[in-house]
Amino acid sequence: MTAHTAIAGHTAIADTATLMNEMGRAAKSAATILAVASTERKNAALLEAAKAMIASEAAILAANAEDMAAGREKGLTPALLDRLMLDSNRIRAIAQGLQDVAALPDPVGAVMAAWKRPNGLKFERVRTPLGVIGVIFESRPNVTADAGALCLKAGNACILRGGSESFRSSRAIHGALVAGLKAAGLPEAAIQLVPTTDRAMVGAMLTAAQWLDVIVPRGGKSLVARVQTESRVPVFAHLEGNCHVYVEASADADMAEKIVLNAKLRRTGVCGAAETLLVERAAIATHLPRLVKALLERGCEVRGDAETQKVDARVKPATEEDWATEYLDAIIAVRVVDDLDAAIAHIASHGSSHTEAILTENADHAAQFMNRLDSAILLHNASTQFADGGEFGFGAEIGIATGKMHARGPVGVEQLATFKYRVHGNGQIRP
Repeated sequence: MTAHTAIAGHTAIADTATLMNEMGRAAKSAATILAVASTERKNAALLEAAKAMIASEAAILAANAEDMAAGREKGLTPALLDRLMLDSNRIRAIAQGLQDVAALPDPVGAVMAAWKRPNGLKFERVRTPLGVIGVIFESRPNVTADAGALCLKAGNACILRGGSESFRSSRAIHGALVAGLKAAGLPEAAIQLVPTTDRAMVGAMLTAAQWLDVIVPRGGKSLVARVQTESRVPVFAHLEGNCHVYVEASADADMAEKIVLNAKLRRTGVCGAAETLLVERAAIATHLPRLVKALLERGCEVRGDAETQKVDARVKPATEEDWATEYLDAIIAVRVVDDLDAAIAHIASHGSSHTEAILTENADHAAQFMNRLDSAILLHNASTQFADGGEFGFGAEIGIATGKMHARGPVGVEQLATFKYRVHGNGQIRP
């Protein structure tokens, strides 16, 4: 199959297998250099990239304007267009993210544990880079910078495959990253962006076990499902964010309204947006009408069970499918549950193990909620929109991993490293 692109002015140069091998070989070579690169050099590359990002703002915005126009013509939803859109503030936030990653401790070479055995052997568990990381993402161009920065800081080379919707924007951002690498004397192949929108390159990456050490998918349910099904490379799964907020009767009503509105409507297109609101039966009179009214008045469609429909005629009936839906839009499903046990049962049955919040003044209930649920992120009296690596102090993130491997929750620099053991002796032999 011949690699091609739907983007005018960009010509394909090779079939996908050849392109994958060329990029993989270059990434492997770059990874050997990055694995031993000094913290100072990696940080210099990130800081120079941040400067280049600001200096390239006009070019990045022009590229994004083309992507946005194409997205509108394609009929992208408002939520997807919001994920795609860049403005001056978002570009500056991307640049700040690069600086934040530079300020993080370098995970490479950090001693995670050390101990001595009775025979005198000294053991150390030491963080080391994964090698080459493949990142497949969809419409969010900022992932180009986040993924490139985090991989670089953790001593990894990366191959990034963005979605066709953000192709021009991602290329412009990638140019700033390459400028940073060149300024710091690091190989340009340390951060590569697939130069084609051909979907066949996704398949090529999933089977490139000789070049890639791990794949990180960041996108919709269909993309993640395909990666998990077809990949011959280990996967850090970023599954859909069917996030829940559970409100108990003891929750402060003003706080509950503020948190629920933020969790749902701050940005509806992010994976940490709340998709289902569960309200304790004892809070039907005190909390439910107020929360439903506040959501509706701010333009959010509410789909509720029979009891929720009774509190406001504007509530649409929820179907069974609604409880398992990641809307990524101004829509929320609302259900009345008997108690904490029922809320936990609902989330365990319908959730995606991403992010859940409980709003309550009952510390025991909050502890039970956090201990009994197995989602990657659990919050007490706080918005689900804090499901973000930057908010965790990680500088940025590649995604929110919902699997149960060592990378879980926001995937930052520490999660993009593995470890090895160093054993020091003075002549010991095993009896």
